[in-house]
Amino acid sequence: MTIVLVTGVAGFIASHVAELLLEDKAEVIGIDNINDYYPVSYKKKNIEHLSRCPNFTFVEGDICNRALLEKLFKDNEITHVAHLAARAGVRPSIIDPLIYEEANVRGTLTLLEVVKDKKIQNFVLTSSSSVYGNSKKIPFSEIDAATDFAISPYAATKKATEVLGHTYHHLYGLNVNVIRPFTVYGPRGRPDMAPWLFLEATLKGNQIKRFGDGSSRRDYTFIGDFARGFVNAIYRPLGYQIFNLGNSQTVSLTEALETISELTGKKQHIVELPLQPGDVELTFADISKARELLSYSPNTSFKEGMQEFYSWFMQNIYSG
Repeated sequence: MTIVLVTGVAGFIASHVAELLLEDKAEVIGIDNINDYYPVSYKKKNIEHLSRCPNFTFVEGDICNRALLEKLFKDNEITHVAHLAARAGVRPSIIDPLIYEEANVRGTLTLLEVVKDKKIQNFVLTSSSSVYGNSKKIPFSEIDAATDFAISPYAATKKATEVLGHTYHHLYGLNVNVIRPFTVYGPRGRPDMAPWLFLEATLKGNQIKRFGDGSSRRDYTFIGDFARGFVNAIYRPLGYQIFNLGNSQTVSLTEALETISELTGKKQHIVELPLQPGDVELTFADISKARELLSYSPNTSFKEGMQEFYSWFMQNIYSG
């Protein structure tokens, strides 16, 4: 039987990945330390949702706790690892980089140390599109875009995890697929991300902080498309490979705000502020490699995805 350890399972992306795995009849063991980076109540709801499936087991704990991880592998015949646990957020990483080093680098290294001599068929490691920095090679390709010029501690820690993954593949023959997500959004999304912040502010008539002139562009990727690509990566051991999982369609900040205004039927109160340190000007994924090797096929436009997110938000979050 396929038994997948999903780290960070209470989070936005990991909870969707776990849900798809459960639908595929895999057994999922989820681990999360339920930190308070954003409201714990949202994370607990994700766990409650997953716990309706009898093939799901939740363990509350930190992936830096090697003894806990060793026990998990001793007590369970884990066949695959989906490593999504991380401290997220570019701007907060500039304020407190040491938390990011511990969660992202130390956490990943601890997990790799535990699995290096286990019979794991595949280890999928979550990186970030932020490793590309302000690359001038557009769209961003895993093959030829430079990733040695991070502009935030968060991005630097994610690059470090990629290098560690390659090291353990080289030394121990561990199959490692590295996934670089591009601005994933959708139902159960993170409240610190732009789609949530902009939607909530628009609905409440609050001021929206727009950093820059609105021309910055993001490759917004709907969670349903992304999660299927990630799960495909779990089932396909390929040695050591890096994959972009984006939508390969960019949306400007101005266009994103206009879409939200149109969906809600409300005017927005926008104030322009200077660009923030660590923010990149553009993200744009070349997904040809993922299409070929992972059968990745995103088909949700930003407007369609935001409509789904809006519907979920109104049913589950917004109280008027």
